[in-house]
Amino acid sequence: MLDTLITSKTRIRILVKFFINAANNGHLRGLAEEMNESTNAIRKELNNLSEAGYLEKKAVKNTVSYKANKKHPFFSTLQKIVFQHIGLDAIIEMILARMGTVEQIVVLGDYAKGIDSGVIEVLVVGKELNQEYIDQLAVKIEQEISRKVLFTTQKNYFLPQEQVKSLIIYEEIQDKTIKNPTI
Repeated sequence: MLDTLITSKTRIRILVKFFINAANNGHLRGLAEEMNESTNAIRKELNNLSEAGYLEKKAVKNTVSYKANKKHPFFSTLQKIVFQHIGLDAIIEMILARMGTVEQIVVLGDYAKGIDSGVIEVLVVGKELNQEYIDQLAVKIEQEISRKVLFTTQKNYFLPQEQVKSLIIYEEIQDKTIKNPTI
C-alpha cells in the first residue's frame, strides 16, 4: 500500500525506520550503511522529510541525528500507515482472534530496529496460549503480508527493553486493554 503512494523506495525505508518505533534514531552515514544506499540518496530524503516536519534533526558532536517528530500532526497517521505496510495490524488481529489469553505481543529483531528485512520476529506472551493455532497462523499471516513471520511463545516476558531492542505492539494490563501503545 505504501509503495503505491510513495514511489521512492529510500523514502519508504526511512519512514519505516523512524515510524515503526518512535524511539529509533539514526544519522546519515549509519542509515546509508544500514540501507545499503548512497549517502546522497539518504541525505536527499532526510532533508525532504525534515523540511516537511516529519523528522527532527539534532546536531550531536560531528553528526546530525534524526528521529520521528512525535509532535507532527500526522505522526500517528504515518505510524498507522507504516504498521499496515509492514502487516503488524494483521498480526495483532489474527493473534487475538483465537490465541488464548494474550498479555503482550512484542516485535523483536530487525523490525523493532526499523529495518524492513522481510522477516518479522514476534514474541507472544501469555498463559494458556493455543500453540496449534500459532503454528497455522504463521502461514496465513505470511500469505497476507508477504513477509516471513517467526513466532515464539512464552508465559512471561522477562527481557527488559533496555537489554533487547523490542517493540511492544499489544499489551493487556489488569483488565484494561492497550492496543498499539506506540500509536
